[in-house]
Amino acid sequence: MTKTAGSSTAASEPATAQGGAGDLFQLLRDGKARTRAELALTTGLARSTVAARIDALIASGLVGPAGEANSSGGRPPSRFAFNPAVRVVLAVDVGATHMIVAVTDLNSNVLAEQRLAQDVADGPEAVLARAVKEGLSLLAVAGRDAADLAGVGIGLPGPVEHSTGQPVKPPIMPGWDGFDVVSYVQRSLPVPVLVDNDVNIMALGERTAHWPEDDNFLFIKVATGIGSGIISSGTLQRGANGTAGDLGHVRVPRGDDVLCRCGNYGCLEALASGPALAAELNRQGVQAEKGSDVLRLVAQGNLQAIQVLRQAGRDVGDVLATVVNLLNPSVVVIGGSLGQAGEHLMAGVREVVYRRSLPLATAQLRIALSLAGDRAAILGASQMVTQHVLAPAAIEATLQATG
Repeated sequence: MTKTAGSSTAASEPATAQGGAGDLFQLLRDGKARTRAELALTTGLARSTVAARIDALIASGLVGPAGEANSSGGRPPSRFAFNPAVRVVLAVDVGATHMIVAVTDLNSNVLAEQRLAQDVADGPEAVLARAVKEGLSLLAVAGRDAADLAGVGIGLPGPVEHSTGQPVKPPIMPGWDGFDVVSYVQRSLPVPVLVDNDVNIMALGERTAHWPEDDNFLFIKVATGIGSGIISSGTLQRGANGTAGDLGHVRVPRGDDVLCRCGNYGCLEALASGPALAAELNRQGVQAEKGSDVLRLVAQGNLQAIQVLRQAGRDVGDVLATVVNLLNPSVVVIGGSLGQAGEHLMAGVREVVYRRSLPLATAQLRIALSLAGDRAAILGASQMVTQHVLAPAAIEATLQATG
């Protein structure tokens, strides 16, 4: 361990005190203001050690003064808290036919945001160049500049190898397979760039913003495609190749004769996605071209649209019942564009999950609609970056670079 002021006392301090300023900073990330004495009591560190590490964090701007505590006599002790405004994050949500770009602070509070029509099939250079251009414009809108940027988080609508940021054989993203997203963006923005599947970051954003106490959490996106983000024991699960949670290509019993774009028959996506529901309505003589048309018809009270949406919920529930038995989450959140239809889709999901899953697995299970809505991916992209740049090792490196 690199020695800091007061580190000579470390041998007599508990194991939790062995970390540096980066570890101490983690206690302050909850935003609660604390005094040096309170931090010393919590960590078991000597007050001189705490004082030195707090001074280093203040000098970096990551921690700032937050008023004074009540005095028991003499000068009131100063309190300190995390300063999320010190840096900003560029968060990008790339969908099949849309893109949302936002600037957030280090607490994932959105400072500026732009929603754009953008086809992912236009290719990585066109999509990412536009994301960077819009991001720079939004920095100006937020009163910040590129020097304030801590990192860039990007969600893509297909499998991603998170360690490299490269898409892996994404079915609806021609030209993206193996593309070096990180290097391309860093040509314009030389900061950490993290890339993940969109449903993974939606899970991260939804859970962090609205379900922080639930460590076993599933986010189900039902839209042009269908997928899930899995958080188990508080950790996002990506799998060996970034395809964990790909529910869209799990077989549904009633779909034996339905061909999916992946080449298999009976995939959930071929039965319950937005395009699949629109196609089913067309077969029934109701004009619909895409998922948004289905939602419009449902809002107008069209009974056929309501019926196909509820059946889509049952189909999702068929697959989800097995997942609930396997992973035993405490919360399942339904999001994506079709999730906005609310109780019609949800009724079908609940009907099957509670009937087909084990009673013990569903005894305390909550199935809810997304609270973050279409901001889930933006919040998750921001969180992905802040978890990286505010990790203990990253804080230590920052302090050494600025010390």
